[in-house]
Amino acid sequence: MLSIKNLTKVYPARGGAQPVDALRGVDLKVEQGEFFALLGPSGCGKTTILQSIAGLEMPTSGDIVIGDKTVFDAVAGQFIPAAQRHLGMVFQSYAIWPHMTVFDNVAFPLRHGRKRASGEELRRRVMAALERVKLAAFANRPAPHLSGGQQQRVAIARAIVHEPRLLLLDEPLSNLDARLRDAMREELRAMVKELGITTIFVTHDQVEAMGMADRIAIIDQGRIMQIGQPEQIYFSPRNAFVANFIGRSNTVEVKVTGTETSNGRTLQRLAAPMGELVAVANPNVSLGDEVLCIIRPQAFVLGGVDAENRFEGHVVSRSFLGDHVELDVAIAGVILRIVAGPYDTISVGSRISLSIPYQRCVVVARDRV
Repeated sequence: MLSIKNLTKVYPARGGAQPVDALRGVDLKVEQGEFFALLGPSGCGKTTILQSIAGLEMPTSGDIVIGDKTVFDAVAGQFIPAAQRHLGMVFQSYAIWPHMTVFDNVAFPLRHGRKRASGEELRRRVMAALERVKLAAFANRPAPHLSGGQQQRVAIARAIVHEPRLLLLDEPLSNLDARLRDAMREELRAMVKELGITTIFVTHDQVEAMGMADRIAIIDQGRIMQIGQPEQIYFSPRNAFVANFIGRSNTVEVKVTGTETSNGRTLQRLAAPMGELVAVANPNVSLGDEVLCIIRPQAFVLGGVDAENRFEGHVVSRSFLGDHVELDVAIAGVILRIVAGPYDTISVGSRISLSIPYQRCVVVARDRV
């Protein structure tokens, strides 16, 4: 549905500053009907990718294909304007016109767009879009008299009323309060999936991306660090940046000391400050390499009796956070963050034993950080 190849964007130097490489060779493909998230910190390039897809930004090089139509090709000098790309877009601010009713806001693309509609056809399509977002009863209400969640749904109705082939969402939940954001996250995903519209969603919120997307592209400094399903990225991060951006992780400096096979799986033995660790082997690192071992706080088994990766330590801090407890545990001078259940009564100063199943230890090379 969407194909991007070797996309770059360089902003020219201004006021004596150096040129800015906003995008550095971005490659990605999005399938028909997929809900795809672009996730990364502020300034990483995710919005530049979205604006390049929309035709609101002119890339420096590369090409973009939407469906069977090339909308940008730097070599051929081809650039299709935004109005001709047949896309729907919802902005962070929603861009609802306050002097219009809900109906008129949604009807705007049909009255002023490339393929205009009028009369009964316009009313039918507008009311169908409002039915989809559960706002048909609000058609004649002035736009300023809507809640934040209702305004967001008006923006979505306006984006889908002309049946776009691609829907672009630029942090559309960021202006909502926490409770409404949680509700709208589920509602928005269900709505888009029901419509079957291919959707690209930009966010800096890992919870939004994990809870909504079929696949996620993690972006840092204009490069894609990893693309995968939420579970793949969480449990098998490709590097320390991904591991620490998606959730939290313990990052332990280790050295590969051996390789062995157990039950058909290749394992690596690692020399760590708190003792030996065993992990699923990373084929891209070799014996003697100094690497990193990524361990999620949820990976530990308290009181574990696993034959491998068993340690003892003492609790140096405890934080009760309602649905879970966070413990800082010192093991041979290394402080590890561990998540326990809310009913655990482990106190500061307690000595505890724990284990880490080797499947939950992820080895990454340092040069990928």
